[in-house]
Amino acid sequence: MEKGCVFCQIVNGETSTEILYQTDNLAVFEDIHPQAPVHLLIVPKTHIRSVNDLQAADSAIISEMMMAAKKMAKAQSVAKSGYKIFFNVERGGGQLIFHVHMHLIGGWH
Repeated sequence: MEKGCVFCQIVNGETSTEILYQTDNLAVFEDIHPQAPVHLLIVPKTHIRSVNDLQAADSAIISEMMMAAKKMAKAQSVAKSGYKIFFNVERGGGQLIFHVHMHLIGGWH
């Protein structure tokens, strides 16, 4: 856990954030500033600062995050209508919390 990292606090159960789905390696919860009717964050429990800090050994967690996104899209009823999944990388790419996380957004009509 990275001291002061809000996502580390969330995935470790130190906040009142509702976890919608979790495994031993990741947690999924709603974005507090949603940009779509459905806006979820898929966050590894291990602190990795940015996509730029990923190592070859992190391949498994990235794959698990993708599969969690697929599962959550179905659970949120956006799998058939469509959704976006993406990472913001570094401040210039829109990253505000420096703990790797994937956004899942959808639900537009």
